[in-house]
Amino acid sequence: MKAAPSQPDPVLLQIVDGALASIETEVESAIERTARSPMIRDQHDFRAGIHDRDGRKLTGRSYSAMVSPIIRDFPVDQMHRGDVFLHNDVYLSEGGIGHLPDLCSTVPVFFESEVVAFVQAFGHHDDIGGMVPGSMPANATSIFQEGLMIPPIRLYDAGVRNEAAYAIIFRNSRLPHSLQGDIDGEIAACRMGADRISELFARYGREAIYSCFEATLRTCADNFRREILPRIPDGEYVWEDYIEQHGVAGAELHPLRIRMEKRVDGITLDLRGCAPQSKGPINWPGNYCEGRFLKKWIAVALRNLAGAPERMAELDINEGICDVLEIVFPEEPTIVSPRFPAPTNARSFTILRLIGVFLGVLAQAVNGKVPADQETIRYWGLHGFDSRDDTFFLLREVLGGGSGGRYYADGSDCIHIVPDSKNLPVEFAETRFPIVVERLGLAQDSGGPGAHRGGLGYQKDIRVLQDVDFISTADRSILGCYGVAGGRAGAPYRAIVNPGGSNEVRLPGMVDNQPLQAGDVIRLETTGGGGWGDPYQRDPALVLKDVVQGKVSMESANRDYGVLFAESSDGDLIVDNQSTRERRAERRDHQLGLIDRGEGYEILSGASRLRPATGRPAG
Repeated sequence: MKAAPSQPDPVLLQIVDGALASIETEVESAIERTARSPMIRDQHDFRAGIHDRDGRKLTGRSYSAMVSPIIRDFPVDQMHRGDVFLHNDVYLSEGGIGHLPDLCSTVPVFFESEVVAFVQAFGHHDDIGGMVPGSMPANATSIFQEGLMIPPIRLYDAGVRNEAAYAIIFRNSRLPHSLQGDIDGEIAACRMGADRISELFARYGREAIYSCFEATLRTCADNFRREILPRIPDGEYVWEDYIEQHGVAGAELHPLRIRMEKRVDGITLDLRGCAPQSKGPINWPGNYCEGRFLKKWIAVALRNLAGAPERMAELDINEGICDVLEIVFPEEPTIVSPRFPAPTNARSFTILRLIGVFLGVLAQAVNGKVPADQETIRYWGLHGFDSRDDTFFLLREVLGGGSGGRYYADGSDCIHIVPDSKNLPVEFAETRFPIVVERLGLAQDSGGPGAHRGGLGYQKDIRVLQDVDFISTADRSILGCYGVAGGRAGAPYRAIVNPGGSNEVRLPGMVDNQPLQAGDVIRLETTGGGGWGDPYQRDPALVLKDVVQGKVSMESANRDYGVLFAESSDGDLIVDNQSTRERRAERRDHQLGLIDRGEGYEILSGASRLRPATGRPAG
């Protein structure tokens, strides 16, 4: 960029910031209205972002991919009006793309014959080829098995489409028509966003807008240094958590360790204690570009220290946060620094666990005043050939789960890591696919017990009306979301065929092509968030309310919360205050740890095969 004034007019800065947020929202709304696949149109598994000429993300509404791989391969001064760039290559995306279903479109913004910004959108597309429908094979040992890899290409050159590349992309998908509709919709939305930003430059001028861009990035860094960093005592802290499976072999602990050094002016995160590169698809090459993509995810966890929840929402995250955080990656191949062509399709396990590990590190530093753990993403699906017309179908859904309890409130039920996402509407699924959804509700007792209970996950029962194959990409099917400050771990993910029947089968979290017969029921129970604080300190009236609403069973209320009940003269359930006081007094001297990993950790760790981090300040 050209030299810009050190501080723009504050009114203009507000106008520009508001305009960028509005443009990003408009781009996403256009994608939602024009896409064809249920994953994008109905579940909102996509994201837009606005970046400056240097590829720095300006908008703080959510995460997005990165423009840097486009600028790397196509110099800005050689771009033309009408250009559109496309890519999904995990290893050539500099960490911005985690698995091949995430195709990314990038449109340069022109003003007076010069590129001044970029609009970008990426979405999780239903199928991009590979060895299994949905392009997320649980037993992949190479990224070549996961689908079509597209390095950054100029799909449109000065408005002229590369028809050969266009045809190759859709030939490699099992669902070419929905994929084509999605990509066309994303490109059109990005073009619209580029026009809006050009209008902004035309109205206020290049120098004034550049000045606002710089101020927006600087404000992000300044806000975190002023409001967040002082809440963390200087020093070194370390903690680790685990991924329980990689899809190719049985369950085992794959550690993700973070050592944090907190200084007055910033934070350094050292990831050199993470597990070696995995044979299965839990790898994520986040080590490119100084970990800039991961920094923007980690910053979301930092916002929890802002104090008031409303202030958390006000702290925008953009590329400016990269001046506050430094990340040190291993030099050798690990699950956070794998070597091509290691598989990556389940990389969400690793990214989300890194955020959870970072919160665990913060818990050591601030005496547990952070939310308990949550793991709110897993993919499931059914595929086959419709018995009515013999056409191939693929039902894919990304289900959320419960968030962790907080020091001031319970966790939220059935949320999702993807902003504004939704579960697939029952009415839509039943009319388009050969299924009946027999139950969709909260999974009782899934939230971790605590003074502030963890949020609940889903329970979804699906009856299949013809023979199909079931697929699942889910973590935390053994290890529950950890509890904090005396709170207990939440319930893990479960996938059960014909629950309660003589032919009941419990499936692992990662499954490829599991046959289901017509009439079978598959039950999915997603993870509950960890609890926060001693559950025996929870207000008995709140426990009663949870029991009446069906969120907590009577057995859990007695066992986990020490609350007993009686019947009123009117026949209503009431708290038996005397028995509750006696029950809770029996456990008065019970010692509670800062973090509870749950029973699954004890099962997998066995005879201390892996020594857990102490979680205490180093030195």
